[in-house]
Amino acid sequence: MKHHLRCRKVARMTLSRRAHRVLGLVLLLPICGWALTGFVFFVKPGYAAAYAGLRVRAYPLEGVSIPEPRADWLEVRMVRTVLGDHLLVRTADGPRHLDPATLTPRGLPDEPSIRRVVEDAISTDPDRYGTIASILAHEGESPGASIKTTTGVDVELDWTTLALQQSGKDTRRIDALYRIHYLQWTGVRTLDRIVGVAGLASLIALAILGLRLAFRGRRAGATS
Repeated sequence: MKHHLRCRKVARMTLSRRAHRVLGLVLLLPICGWALTGFVFFVKPGYAAAYAGLRVRAYPLEGVSIPEPRADWLEVRMVRTVLGDHLLVRTADGPRHLDPATLTPRGLPDEPSIRRVVEDAISTDPDRYGTIASILAHEGESPGASIKTTTGVDVELDWTTLALQQSGKDTRRIDALYRIHYLQWTGVRTLDRIVGVAGLASLIALAILGLRLAFRGRRAGATS
């Protein structure tokens, strides 16, 4: 009877070792990815430039008076750029870009004007941005423009909020490392969630099997 129980224990330990070995091999690539990307996230090389803020250059508001706020305005901001004065308001329906003189919507300007305001903004860091290579304006509910620079940096202009957002090769590289770290390998959101949950579950199972083998090994050594 004791021999039979001992054989069963040995069989279970053998099965646990095999499962532990298989899970270890399956998780070898994700674990290496977690370790390498975790080191990058800890050191953060090149983060300052990759995620640096880019703003439309503002000039002093000399001799400007803000119009009387309307009842539906939740927030008001006046900005002066190379294109003149801009009235940016926020309402319950969202942000609006108005002409301060007439309080009418200020539409997306022509390409030369877009070039002027973006060139004025990127001139603060010519090493990163270089000069403008192309401009693609887009109207619609979110008017703005997509700008590419000679250094490979993409700049997005949101005309409604007069905001700029930049991303270069370094930004895209770091974003790719984040996707590797969080097991977002397929690009399909639902599938990536399944892969992520499976990876975490496998890691927990690997740890549990390791603990069981460690404690069983101690017990076996004690009884022998």
